[in-house]
Amino acid sequence: MKLALLLSELLDRSKYELHSDIDVRGIEDNSLKVKEGYAFVAIKGYKMDGHQFIEDAIEKGASVIFGERDLTPLKVPYIRVENSRKFLAKLTGAFYEFPYRKHKIIGITGTNGKTTTSFMLKHFLEKAGYSCALFGSVQNYVNGHKRTALNTTPSPIHLNQMLAESKDEYVIMEVSSHGISQDRVEGIYFDYCLFTNLTHDHLDYHKSMEDYFLTKAVLFKQLKKSGTAVINTQDEWGDKLKSMLDGSVNILTFGDLKTDDLQLVDAFTDCRTTALLRHGDDIVTLMPTLPGEHNVYNAALAYLTARKIGVRKDKLLQSLKNFSGVPGRFEFVESKGNPTVIIDYGHTPDAIFHCLTTGKDCGARKIFHVFGFRGDRDQTKRPEMIRISAEISDRYFLTTDNLNETNLEKMVQELNILQAENGNQKGEIVSDRTLAIKKAWNEAKEGDWIFITGKGLEKYEELYTLKTENDRQTVELLINN
Repeated sequence: MKLALLLSELLDRSKYELHSDIDVRGIEDNSLKVKEGYAFVAIKGYKMDGHQFIEDAIEKGASVIFGERDLTPLKVPYIRVENSRKFLAKLTGAFYEFPYRKHKIIGITGTNGKTTTSFMLKHFLEKAGYSCALFGSVQNYVNGHKRTALNTTPSPIHLNQMLAESKDEYVIMEVSSHGISQDRVEGIYFDYCLFTNLTHDHLDYHKSMEDYFLTKAVLFKQLKKSGTAVINTQDEWGDKLKSMLDGSVNILTFGDLKTDDLQLVDAFTDCRTTALLRHGDDIVTLMPTLPGEHNVYNAALAYLTARKIGVRKDKLLQSLKNFSGVPGRFEFVESKGNPTVIIDYGHTPDAIFHCLTTGKDCGARKIFHVFGFRGDRDQTKRPEMIRISAEISDRYFLTTDNLNETNLEKMVQELNILQAENGNQKGEIVSDRTLAIKKAWNEAKEGDWIFITGKGLEKYEELYTLKTENDRQTVELLINN
């Protein structure tokens, strides 16, 4: 695509000078991936500054450079922009001819429930005959084919590439707070934005819960004029979001008030939760196949959105009956004569509370819990997570997750301090994650439930004793031995 055409919708012509038009063959923000004829966007990152790699990008064939700094003349045209991150997203969108415009775009944000809600909604729409792409933390789906997911919200380059390739009518994407604050969805406008909840997480990245909330709320500014916000007002932050948006966009709410569009009238929990909901003049009985009251909230948001899209009530309720769940989200691993194992991605106080209490509701004889903390992530949630596990579990094992740049010895010291201050005699520290799982497996009996939380199906980044790749593979190894 010609550079002048590419920039025509993005920059004021008076802010840059081109002596000849340039053919742009691709866009990159990583100098190592630049090819002949690419545009390179220099971004100041959290650990490295892309401006330091401009010469490398030119050596690899970059035909034009964008950045935020005033620079001496380069061998190729250099155009200064105010914000490189935002510009990268907009430039990529323009390069792929604004691919979001050919789809109905649904964004789902919140601390917990994004993945389950997105999978449920995809299931509902496909059963109703719509083609549906999905971009999220477990897997990406484009044109009916699975792709590996690298981030909850892909980079703007990857995101726009997939949007351009997709021939699906609907695109559902999980939108994380990191994705919003790092401008990965900049320049994309949504037909529906869903809010699941907001609980304690990412306070290593955000300054406070208020800052975390305001970041999430930014997504709703990217609703199309005809778009709809679908909000869980059972959550106090959802209620706050509704008040903030009132009058500016179309809003649908799920909550326990008569004023809510989908009202929770009553709920009965016996492992699986049955909920009675009022939707206009209809009374709807919602019974998700997944255990836990929290999955009623996920199903309710997906149901409300699908109804707004036009899917019939009877079709939705039938679809819900055969929803098989999400890999790595309250995923059962069962084998005859052994304890029941549940693998779950939950890594917040709220998420593990719902996991463990669901085990109680489902009649687990004893509850064992294996969980750990990532080396450089939110430390403020750790004491509460230990307190919750110590209160609900019959036995828990504190272990490690990805250490990242944290030394193992330092992490173990911290675990000992956290356990001493917040835990009880039911807890034990086992730094090797696979050995912690093995210890729980050896102690638990048939009828007991072992919860392994924090990673879901994510691959291990550390080399552990049992030499397995993820939690599920570790459990399968123990079952087969």
